[in-house]
Amino acid sequence: QVQLVESGGGLVQAGGSLRLSCAASGRTFSTNAMGWFRQAPGKEREFVVAIRWSDGSTLYADSVKGRFTMSRDNAENMVDLQMNNLKPEDTAVYYCAATYRYDLAVRSPQGYDYWGQGTQVTVSS
Repeated sequence: QVQLVESGGGLVQAGGSLRLSCAASGRTFSTNAMGWFRQAPGKEREFVVAIRWSDGSTLYADSVKGRFTMSRDNAENMVDLQMNNLKPEDTAVYYCAATYRYDLAVRSPQGYDYWGQGTQVTVSS
């Protein structure tokens, strides 16, 4: 089992920045990649970004490319999501997720095996 705990959400004005963190514990060595997803009210959960533990390769959704940066700390079993130039449409609950899959191109939530509890990000206009 893998446990994931997110932190760092909050309220920010449009154009501002937030940094989310996700701490992984348990059998983290069995997973190959981590991802961030988000879900706005009334919408489906959508892929934001993923990173591979082994080489740091990343894959971003077009909607966040150039504004968000995901990083990992293998020694601490943590991943971060730096979000800059936030927009009101970025408002959502953000979830950290872990997968056994090596292929980052799997963007469906069904491709991920473990989930955190989520953290709220609200961007005011």
